[in-house]
Amino acid sequence: MQLTVSDCARRAQVRSVRRAAGREEAFPTELELKHITKTYPSVIALNDVSLSFREGEVHALVGENGAGKSTLIKTIAGAIRPDSGEICIDGKSYSHMTPAQSLELGISVVYQEMIQMEAMTVMDNIFMGMKDSKGPFVDDRARYKKTQELLGRFNCHVSPKALIRELSMANRQIIEIAKAVVKNAKVVIMDEPTASITVEEQKNLFKIVDELKSQKVTIIYISHRLEELFEICDRVSVLRDGQYITTVNIDETDKHHLVSLMVGRELSEKYPTKPPCGSEVVLKTEHLSGNGLEDINFELHQGEILGFAGLVGAGRTELMHLIYGSAHRTDGKVWLKGKEVHFHTPADGLKAGIGLIPEDRKYQGCFLEKPLFWNISISNIDTLSHATFVNHKAEMAQAEDYKQKMRIKAPTMTQLAMSLSGGNQQKVVIAKAMASLPDILIFDEPTRGIDVGARQEIYQMMIELTQQGKSILMVSSDMEELLGMSERIVVLYEGHQTGVLQRDEFSQERVMTLASGL
Repeated sequence: MQLTVSDCARRAQVRSVRRAAGREEAFPTELELKHITKTYPSVIALNDVSLSFREGEVHALVGENGAGKSTLIKTIAGAIRPDSGEICIDGKSYSHMTPAQSLELGISVVYQEMIQMEAMTVMDNIFMGMKDSKGPFVDDRARYKKTQELLGRFNCHVSPKALIRELSMANRQIIEIAKAVVKNAKVVIMDEPTASITVEEQKNLFKIVDELKSQKVTIIYISHRLEELFEICDRVSVLRDGQYITTVNIDETDKHHLVSLMVGRELSEKYPTKPPCGSEVVLKTEHLSGNGLEDINFELHQGEILGFAGLVGAGRTELMHLIYGSAHRTDGKVWLKGKEVHFHTPADGLKAGIGLIPEDRKYQGCFLEKPLFWNISISNIDTLSHATFVNHKAEMAQAEDYKQKMRIKAPTMTQLAMSLSGGNQQKVVIAKAMASLPDILIFDEPTRGIDVGARQEIYQMMIELTQQGKSILMVSSDMEELLGMSERIVVLYEGHQTGVLQRDEFSQERVMTLASGL
C-alpha cells in the first residue's frame, strides 16, 4: 500500500498532540512481557525479552526472520511455554499461558500460516470454538447474518456457506482476520495480515484496525512491509537474534533507521542493477487457455525477469500452474526454446527445466514433516542416487551448500521444516527449486513473509541467476517489487491479458489501470 502524505501527517499530528499533552504516557498497559526467555537445542529463540503494549495502540513488532517474533506471539497465545519470565495482563502475572487461557483473557491471533478447516464453510470456520448459543443448538441463521456483516466490512464477496478450500489465499486471509474480530478480543495479534491481499483489501483492513483501536483494542502488528507501519502504527519494537533492541514512536523514526536496527548493518540499494536480457526467446505462449484463463500471449527472453501483475482472481497463479503442467490446458500452444511442448504433470515441467516456487509454501512448497536436507534434495534426487540407493553424503553436502547460500537459519540439517520460521521455510522452497538446476524459474510471490534483509539476498540471487542465462517468471502482489525487479510486466484481469508493459512504460497507475480491466 502506498503511503499518502496527508494520512501520515494527520496520524503523526495526533500522536504528537497526545505526547505533548502527556496523554499517550497515561494510556494503561494492556499487556506486558517481563524477561521472557525460550531456548531450543542450539538456538536461543528469545533472550530476556521485556516489552509492553498499551491499551488501544497499534504496536508493530519487526525483525528479520529468526529474530524471535513468531516465538514471542506464540508465547503470548499459549502455544509455546517460555523457560522463564512473566506475562502480565489484567493486572495479573502468569509464568505461561495455555491457548484456552489466552482466549479467555481476550487474546486473539491471526497467524501468517492460517489455521483453517478446509472442508468446512466460511461461517463454521469463523465461529469455530465459540459458544454463541445458550441452548444445545447452534443458531445458524444468526451466524449466517453475522458472517455476512463481517465479510461486508471487509468488502469480501464470498458466501458464508462457501468451503474454505474453494477460496483464494487473499480471501482465506480475510476469513482469519474475521475470526479474530468476531471474538471481541482485547488484544489482536496480526502476523503478516496483508501478505496475500490486494491494495483495496488492505485499505479495508486498515479501516478495521482503526475501528478496533477506537474501541480500545490493542493491536500487535507484524509485517515485513515497513511502509504499512507508518500508515497505521503508533509505536514499533525491534527484535534481533532473539533479543529486544528498542521501542520507538513511529513518527520519530523512518524506514532506513528501522532497517538498520533490524539487521544491525547498513543495506545497499533495495533493487540491484540488472543488465539487459538477451534476444533469444526461451518460452512462448500462443492463445493459451485453461484453468480459468483465455487467450494468453507472451514471450520470455533468456536472462529476463518477466513480471505478472493483477488483482486477486486475475489468474496469475493459475497461469503459472498451466505453464508448469500442474493444471490442464484446453487450448493454445506453449513453446520451449523453439519446440512446442505439452506438459501434463508437474514432473513434465520439472524434467523440461522449469522450477516452481509456489505461492503457498505451507501446502504446496514444503514437506513440513520432513527434515531440511530432504526438502532441498527431493527435486534433484535422481542425480544423487545410484540404482535404488541415495548417496547420503552427496545429499547432505548439496543441502548444506544451499543452506549457506540462502542463509537458512536452522541448527542442523535434520531440523524438520515445520519447526522453521515462515521466512526460512520460503528459503527452503527456493533452495529446492534451485537444486533441480532449471533454466526457467517461476517465482510466485517470492518474498511473501520475507524480511527486508533476506529480500535483498533473494533479489541479488535472482539477478545472478539471470546473469547465468536463466530466465524468471515472477508473480508479485508487491507493486514496488514488480516495478523494481521486472524488465517487462504482463497484466491480467479476470483471466484475460490486458497488456504488456515495457520498462519505460512502468508506473503504478498504468499497472492498476490495466489490472482493473480499464
